[in-house]
Amino acid sequence: MMTSRSRRRTGVSVLTLAVAATVLGAPAAQAAPGPDPVQLTLNKLVSEDKFPAALASVRDRDGRADDYAAGVADLESKEKAPADGYVRIGSNTKTFTAVTVLQLVGEGKVKLDEPVETYLPGLLRGEGIDGRRITVRQLLQHTSGLPEYTDFMAEGFLPFQHTYFQPRDLLDMALKKKAQFAPGAKWQYTNTNYIVAGLLIEKVTGRPAVEEITKRTIDRIGLRHTFFPNVGDQGVPAPHANGYHRDDPAKPVTDVTTFDPSQAWTAGQMISTPSDLNRFFAALLDGKLLKPQQLKQMRTTVDTPQLGAGSRYGLGLSSIKLTCGGTAWGHGGAIPGYYTSNGVTEDGRAAAIAVTHLPATLPAHEHVESALDTALCTRF
Repeated sequence: MMTSRSRRRTGVSVLTLAVAATVLGAPAAQAAPGPDPVQLTLNKLVSEDKFPAALASVRDRDGRADDYAAGVADLESKEKAPADGYVRIGSNTKTFTAVTVLQLVGEGKVKLDEPVETYLPGLLRGEGIDGRRITVRQLLQHTSGLPEYTDFMAEGFLPFQHTYFQPRDLLDMALKKKAQFAPGAKWQYTNTNYIVAGLLIEKVTGRPAVEEITKRTIDRIGLRHTFFPNVGDQGVPAPHANGYHRDDPAKPVTDVTTFDPSQAWTAGQMISTPSDLNRFFAALLDGKLLKPQQLKQMRTTVDTPQLGAGSRYGLGLSSIKLTCGGTAWGHGGAIPGYYTSNGVTEDGRAAAIAVTHLPATLPAHEHVESALDTALCTRF
């Protein structure tokens, strides 16, 4: 379901990431430049990995940006996919949620190492689960040990395509199970953490999490194509490429562009475009959303063996080492119908990609992952 670069598996709970690349043209005296590497990468994702569409937005350190698309927006009409169209961004939502919590920390309304019990008394109780032993930091860092609620879709997503879930419904599913481990004992990517973070935002501010996230992140930096769908909003704005999903690999894909994303809430409900994702993460790293101390805390990472070599996780923000040197910061996300991957570097490069079906195989997942490295390193 919703994700970061955390798990290396596919299906409804598949996790995240990746993108594409670009090069400068050859001097006039030389032969015409070859095909753009970004476009080639997207074309392969469509032709070889069978994604219906692939979109990319890539920016160099000087701020020059290009948008790309391959494949079709609709498998029936075969209409060309729009460059920089709207997509569901899945677990990239977690970064927006984490920023909002960290802003409250900067305002002195929340303390990272205070127990969740301080803000949500009596909420977290269960077998091995006690909110008096779980800190706010552990929620944002995925070291709380809380069980995963998304297992209710283990047999498939499609029966729940138009089902509305209250946030407490999601948390109650998790609390019926025992803790995965003692708080702080290890790292395990778990969507439940960010459902609790959303409830914390609401309790501390006295306002809906949707409103607070919008005001404190989207509106603050002027994102024009990013939003948190409100209750009952099941659509994706135009222009967009349709999202597709299959529960059974032996059956045809189903168009899931329209569905109720409340199953993801503050762990993965948001919609954006590849270029707006780049703007958000660039503004975050530039210090436009958090005070220096809170940004430092967000970028303080723990070891995450599940993410692969060179990857680590902070507070709603992950890092990955690039083959050309340096580190990219982002998150990525997966939700039925869409799979997004993104990263920004210290020197201002940014890349984001979206495909319109969850990766069906491990190689397809790896191809999307490696495309991010290609994009950022080509713009090096």
